[in-house]
Amino acid sequence: MKWIDNLSYPLLITAALLLGLAPFRPEPHLVEKLGMLIAGELSRPIDIFDLFLHAAPLLLLSLKLLRHKTAAQQAN
Repeated sequence: MKWIDNLSYPLLITAALLLGLAPFRPEPHLVEKLGMLIAGELSRPIDIFDLFLHAAPLLLLSLKLLRHKTAAQQAN
C-alpha cells in the first residue's frame, strides 16, 4: 500500500472532482450510478464499470486520508 502514500493530494483531489462530477450536465455519472445501485437497476456491465471508474479517485483519496490519519495517531 506504499504506492497510495506516494500519490499526491492535489492529483487525487483533482481526479476525484473531475471524474466524480463528470459529466457536469444533466447529472454526474457517479450520482446517476449510485441512484441506479440503490434502486437495484445497476445490472449492465458497462454501468458497473462506469460506477467503478468514476468512484475510483474518490476511493483512493479516502484510503489515503485514512492511512494518513492512522499513521499520525500511531506516531503519537
